[in-house]
Amino acid sequence: MNEDAQQLNLLATFHYVVAVMTAFIGCFPIIHLVVGIALITGQLDNNRGDGPPVWFGFMFAAMALMAIAMMWAMAIALCMAAGRLKSRTHYTFCLVVAAIACIFMPFGTVLGVFTIIVLMRPSVQALFRPPDSILGC
Repeated sequence: MNEDAQQLNLLATFHYVVAVMTAFIGCFPIIHLVVGIALITGQLDNNRGDGPPVWFGFMFAAMALMAIAMMWAMAIALCMAAGRLKSRTHYTFCLVVAAIACIFMPFGTVLGVFTIIVLMRPSVQALFRPPDSILGC
């Protein structure tokens, strides 16, 4: 196995590792979601009526849902990119996911930068074959 193929396989493995870490970290806002739902339903009100307004609970829950969705979507994209790095297809998708992964510091940044460096090599670009057509043509 040549060095480029070996590096792509190693990057694919690290994509899976960072995907699991991203999905796990994406579970932390579930606490905020529960608190937001408790604020909406009035469970945190102490029967004196001086609790926070209901809109605050909606805002709390909406922000938590957006954070969860963003992290889990990134974890799914990292898993998909890992599979495509292994199969040497969808070069542009892998490059875009690597660029977006740079946002998630520190591990996503390191993974994204190394992936971009490897994918920019002409010898690595030659390893990628065009994706199979849906129609099989």
